[in-house]
Amino acid sequence: MSATDGSGAPAPRFSIVIPVYKVRGYLRECLDSVLAQTFGDFEVLAVDDRSPDECGAILDEYAARDDRIIAIHREVNGGIGQARNTGVERATGTYLLFLDSDDTFTPDALENMARRLDEADDPEILLFDHVRTYWWDKRQASASTELLAEAGDEVFSPADRTEFLKMFAVVWNRAFRRDFYLEGGFTYTDGLYEDALMVYTTMLSAERVACLNHVCVEYRQRRQGSSMVTPGRKHFTIFEQYQRLFDFLATRPHLDPLRPFLFERMVSHFLFTFARSSRVVPADRAEYFRAASAMYREHLPAGYEPPAGLMGSKFQALGRGSYSSFQALKLVNQTRVSVRSKLKKARTTVGKRALTSLYQMHSKRPLDPRLAVYAAYWNRGVACNPGAIFRKAEELAPDIRGVWVVRRGLEDTVPAGVDYVVPGSPRYWEVMARATYFVNNVNYPDDIVKRPGQIHIQTHHGTPLKRMGIEQQRYPAAAKGMSFRKLLQRADRWDYSVSSNQHSSESWERVYPCTFESLDAGYPRNDVYFSATAEDVLAARERLGIAPGKTAVLYAPTVRDYQAGFVPRMDLEKVTRGLGPDAVLMVRTHYFYGQDPALQRLHEQGALLDVSKYPVVEELCLAADALITDYSSIMFDYACLDRPIITYADDWEVYVKSRGVTFDLFSGKPGETPGVLATTEDELIEAFHSGDWDSERTAALRAAFRERFVQYDDGNAAERVVRRVFLGQEMTHAPQPLALRTPAPSPGKAAAVPTAV
Repeated sequence: MSATDGSGAPAPRFSIVIPVYKVRGYLRECLDSVLAQTFGDFEVLAVDDRSPDECGAILDEYAARDDRIIAIHREVNGGIGQARNTGVERATGTYLLFLDSDDTFTPDALENMARRLDEADDPEILLFDHVRTYWWDKRQASASTELLAEAGDEVFSPADRTEFLKMFAVVWNRAFRRDFYLEGGFTYTDGLYEDALMVYTTMLSAERVACLNHVCVEYRQRRQGSSMVTPGRKHFTIFEQYQRLFDFLATRPHLDPLRPFLFERMVSHFLFTFARSSRVVPADRAEYFRAASAMYREHLPAGYEPPAGLMGSKFQALGRGSYSSFQALKLVNQTRVSVRSKLKKARTTVGKRALTSLYQMHSKRPLDPRLAVYAAYWNRGVACNPGAIFRKAEELAPDIRGVWVVRRGLEDTVPAGVDYVVPGSPRYWEVMARATYFVNNVNYPDDIVKRPGQIHIQTHHGTPLKRMGIEQQRYPAAAKGMSFRKLLQRADRWDYSVSSNQHSSESWERVYPCTFESLDAGYPRNDVYFSATAEDVLAARERLGIAPGKTAVLYAPTVRDYQAGFVPRMDLEKVTRGLGPDAVLMVRTHYFYGQDPALQRLHEQGALLDVSKYPVVEELCLAADALITDYSSIMFDYACLDRPIITYADDWEVYVKSRGVTFDLFSGKPGETPGVLATTEDELIEAFHSGDWDSERTAALRAAFRERFVQYDDGNAAERVVRRVFLGQEMTHAPQPLALRTPAPSPGKAAAVPTAV
């Protein structure tokens, strides 16, 4: 069938309508799956339904990159149905496809659809298969696989083949011929369960339907965030949708023989929804039952016989309107409830064993609304984002008392005047039980139970280049010994997640599928990079013993999951000689590693400065003229200073395979590579000798990198967090444009580093 797009040009084979709302963690994967199709004759109508996050900006980014993507921005939020209608209005393709923005196409989905449509001579509807994907990397085949296989090359009318009306009633597992769709006057209605209405009305109107026995869609089972698993009265919309279906049947008497079948489908759907506490909350159950019972009696076909067995008993109880009788039938779930009860009891027993009697005692006391608990890096002391929030809270919310959790043996690192507790001490259990606020850049222990009213702020401690959270499951070296279920249970405690850039916000929402609110505030620890003065920079250098006029280069590599202990990735003696006498190399190993004897020897010889134990990493960055790192998140923080960043690593391919990455640091592309790339000591030294370490070329790369990752940082991040969390104020202070933000002045050098001695 030939078609045009209205201008005389050939219409694309497919118009793919994607409604978009609050899915920034999944949207790129969805769009990438479309653009990667082996069949390219399509257009994408991506409809931003007034999403409050960066979804609209992501759509614009993709639309600028590929003209097959059309970004449409609705002025008001109307829900998924209205967003789909908006997309259909702009569509020009021969066939309509509806893809949810947290799902993906398989790579050859469109190619297989196009082939089958040609074979079937363009039917009105094409049904195809899907798989369910779960956060723990499980893939589950659909219940329709055998049915689709049995259909083979047949083209049929659904009114004659009602078994196909039992397929999962969603619109993304089928393609609609656009002229059939428009001529039928089909539109999406408001509210949930709009898919069921669209599926039944289109299938009952179609004369020619074909099947494709091929998995085309990966249906993501979101752990949190999906409207279908969010309880509330919006699930009562199911009654309106089925009323519309029976109104539709009333205008088509020839479909009367199907009324018993559709009645049974309706009642089964009511019962399915009713049985799920993730949809109907206990307080609404009686009212839901009454509404379902009224629909039952109104649309009960003459002579209808309920199904046999326990399900039939439920039908009859619903028909009588007897809620008490229906409740008695809950014995059908006795096994499931019993198992769940046993598991809950086991968890409770384990939990009680883990808690001390002191913790239990204090947990019965009221929360202290003025008490905040802080921790950083597994209780290593006052540091990082929690440290910056703590200091700002002292200034803006002085009535909030802050207490730090500091591991035994590190008490002498706590600054004078800062209150702290040691884990396991009597006062530790008291503050953990009674504090209202909890601030940490990692997770609190599993034996800390979040009480109602307690507020957890997860600040994180870096922008993720490497894969984090549940995405580590695919990388055994990173996931060794880790329980991802427990990880997510800990993340379930988060109320807020602090982010420094859009890349991080998208990542955290994707890899920690929980219900926290993202605070796109910037990283509080980076505030100092915009507030420090020239005097602060010089004072930091003096404390470190860096002589005036020296070029200070900070080398800060990250940990390797695939190796044990600190293994230097470079010949430090060779590099220090290569940099020459007018440069000083500061080396900071990852805090997971202990003292390295060889590094300590070089430090004692004066060949370099071992700053691994220096307490304030931000001061190291302020003191450094340049940063050498590999995959450490320090690069994103250092980018705030707009100083040269050199990427040195000899194991990129190994690192990618063992840990996984979120973008290609070694691509050399603006926005991905921050400056010089080096894989050998000779390349690294040459970059300094040639001046490329701080050239126009690398400055341009650094500018693009900063544009992407120094997005929210401007010196006011800690204030934003304190005002939002402790003072209950909205975050209204947006960062200035990057060009207007003034970082701390560089130590500077008048000339390039001299030739090596």
